[in-house]
Amino acid sequence: MATNQYLSNPVVKINSVDLTGFATAASVVVAFEPQDNTTFGSTVRTSVAGLGAHSASVTMFLTYAAAEVYATLAPLVGTQTTLVVKPTSAADSTTNPGFTLSSSLLAELPVIQAELGSLNQITINFIGGTYTADVTP
Repeated sequence: MATNQYLSNPVVKINSVDLTGFATAASVVVAFEPQDNTTFGSTVRTSVAGLGAHSASVTMFLTYAAAEVYATLAPLVGTQTTLVVKPTSAADSTTNPGFTLSSSLLAELPVIQAELGSLNQITINFIGGTYTADVTP
């Protein structure tokens, strides 16, 4: 039987600041650039993993109050920072890993995403960095 996990209490931290209360979606993608290693005489293409090309995105409500979203993210634009996303607020474990991208670039920040009658919501993207999955309690 397959196990499904209902995510109602995940954790999102950016630069060690807990922004969970503003986030509505988050994803961390582990990826490697494919390198073709096909040789003469081969009948199919083959590849090996090249450089890590990990990424992440977070969708959140944008607020401008001190110590909230804009105040936290604005100084990070154009710099490398750390993002941590966990399935639940429980301690790190094999069933609740802390997925981390460290030294990941926040290349841009939408400073306003306004629509009449809607809440101000943005999606930010993190590019590259070192991926780890912390499972130690």
